[in-house]
Amino acid sequence: MLPSTQNPGGKRGIKHGNGLTNFYWRRCHEEVKHEGCGGWHVKANAENNNFSRVTKSIHQDDFVFHQNNFTVRSYEVDANRNASVETLMNYFQECGVSYFKSLGLQRDGFCTTPEMIKRNLVWVTTQMQILTYRYPKWDEEVQVETWISADGKNTTRCNWLLTDFKTNEVLATAFSSCALMNKLTRRLSKFPEEVRREIESYYVNNSTLFLEKDSNILPKLDDTTANYICSDLKPAWSDIDVNLHVNNVKYIDWVLESIPRSILMKYELCYMTLKFKRECGIDTKLHSLAAISTDNSNNNNVEYNHMLLFEDGVEILRGRTQWRPKATNNL
Repeated sequence: MLPSTQNPGGKRGIKHGNGLTNFYWRRCHEEVKHEGCGGWHVKANAENNNFSRVTKSIHQDDFVFHQNNFTVRSYEVDANRNASVETLMNYFQECGVSYFKSLGLQRDGFCTTPEMIKRNLVWVTTQMQILTYRYPKWDEEVQVETWISADGKNTTRCNWLLTDFKTNEVLATAFSSCALMNKLTRRLSKFPEEVRREIESYYVNNSTLFLEKDSNILPKLDDTTANYICSDLKPAWSDIDVNLHVNNVKYIDWVLESIPRSILMKYELCYMTLKFKRECGIDTKLHSLAAISTDNSNNNNVEYNHMLLFEDGVEILRGRTQWRPKATNNL
């Protein structure tokens, strides 16, 4: 069953399909606002600049999370003046990196710890999931909160909550499951105990705080089962990140390439899950496949299954997207 895409009452602290709890958000926001009341310690590094990026780390016995503020810019919005899903994922990624910096763990690359550097290890995304209630508009200020948690034997989970900074309205929630890869062999690695000890004290293990993982099976697609195929996609040099492969946000672009324009004009993405099988380098060609889901029982929403393939047919990822009718349409 897919998570509910209905807005959970608009405000923080209402327990609905997004899995938030009254206790957590009451403690994390009302008390933190008074800087330290109720045993909270607030370490702030609020730095206003031309991009209105504000950073703050908050620590408490059971919870350690990080906040970044962003103002939606003109180059981050679509034709309806809404921030794109790629923009949101870039905010989340930036907040995650900023979080590791605030903990004093990052030494190089994306959240690379000292023990990871010793072993030539980097983080790679194995699963990504996002649930949106409303996309922020051009010039709106939003706040991203992130925290990490255990996620199986060999993965760590980075969690995010996006809210309207002025009203506290919950706009979106998301997570990425990350594994370790040896950057020399390009193979996944077991999770060394030395790395685990560096980060496990910062884990938040209260499962009620998390976006529930999509338990649905993602079907395999090919040219006989796909309704739409976009071929000969290629990464640009600007798509390559510091780990020398395509950044995970770029895969969203490729997945959406196979969505018909009639859907893009009248609907907006409200839910996405992606499960990654392989990394993608600069000298590759790939195909994006989409198939209309047969399980389409969510009101007027439209659902698609997805797959990205290399030119030789080797699978890169599988995914699922759900789309709701746009409230307003400037197209």
